[in-house]
Amino acid sequence: MAWNRAELSGKLTNVLDSRSLTHSHKRLAGILREGMTILDIGCGTGSITRGIAEAVGPNGYVVGIDNNPNLIEKARQTHGEIPGLSFETGDIYHLPYNKQFDIVTCSRVLIWLSDPLKGLKMMTSAAKIGGRILIVDYNHEKISWNPLPPSSMLNFYTAYLKWRSEAGMDNSIADHLSEWFKTAGIKNITITPQHEITNRTDHDFLTRIGIWADTASSRGPQMERDGFISERDYLNAENEYRKWMVRDAQSLTMYMLAVEGIRVI
Repeated sequence: MAWNRAELSGKLTNVLDSRSLTHSHKRLAGILREGMTILDIGCGTGSITRGIAEAVGPNGYVVGIDNNPNLIEKARQTHGEIPGLSFETGDIYHLPYNKQFDIVTCSRVLIWLSDPLKGLKMMTSAAKIGGRILIVDYNHEKISWNPLPPSSMLNFYTAYLKWRSEAGMDNSIADHLSEWFKTAGIKNITITPQHEITNRTDHDFLTRIGIWADTASSRGPQMERDGFISERDYLNAENEYRKWMVRDAQSLTMYMLAVEGIRVI
């Protein structure tokens, strides 16, 4: 059920293309070195993965994996010419790698899993002994809008969190990652705040704060199908939120942590 609900569609796919290594996966950008081997899980359309490949250079090796073949095809078409970079269709629960990568990473992926610990263990298996596992993810229960958006969006957001949790997904996963790392036997755990903050003075403010209007547009039909919201309510949430973005919105903070550690056995 979680896998079906995680599938991206509609306006949300545009978010994937707008992400980059330096802005969307900052901790990873800071530790990459030339010649490294990297596995990027949940790579989407490959915009971050391309940045990884450029950072490690032609002597490195980077694989991007996603379970959506349409996104993988787009990634290949857009970034396939980069040396040392390949894209494969696959899922985190069945990774075909063992002790192969210097860094195994995913960003904004485990929050969509019903069994994130299983996914984390598979990531660990793909890392070399002494390799690093790096995960970046949200706690959606700690989102902060200033000022608060319209009640229609707040109601949508409440329904969205219920829709996710009913499928077994952890809305506050960022704050649980370090304990799961310990359970998976990962050592030398480090936590780095990576909160996504956008302010009205930012040049891309409307694009970034608009993610929740896009979420209402794209996830709304799925939530309606599953009995969590009506079409009228999610359309109203999107429309009122878009007006609020232009007229009233000042900032949005999405709580996010980077958690990393080392495979020792």
